[in-house]
Amino acid sequence: METQIKETLIQLLDGINRSDAGSILRGLEALDAHLETGRGKLHPQLIHYLEGRSYAKALAWLGGDSGIPVGSCAPRRSENR
Repeated sequence: METQIKETLIQLLDGINRSDAGSILRGLEALDAHLETGRGKLHPQLIHYLEGRSYAKALAWLGGDSGIPVGSCAPRRSENR
């Protein structure tokens, strides 16, 4: 399933770069379907990215990137601690 999600993410981001509304719509629908059917089998971090529509982060995570920037939903560490 992760391979299908990765391929869909690549197609979606390409559609966004080309401003292709049809490709974008198909990609969003496909990702929503993957999330719905695969929720019990997918890694929680991937689910988090897909639910938050952080598609570039999801693609980076699937590619093994460990330098994904922390978003606003993550707890912040105090600089004084």
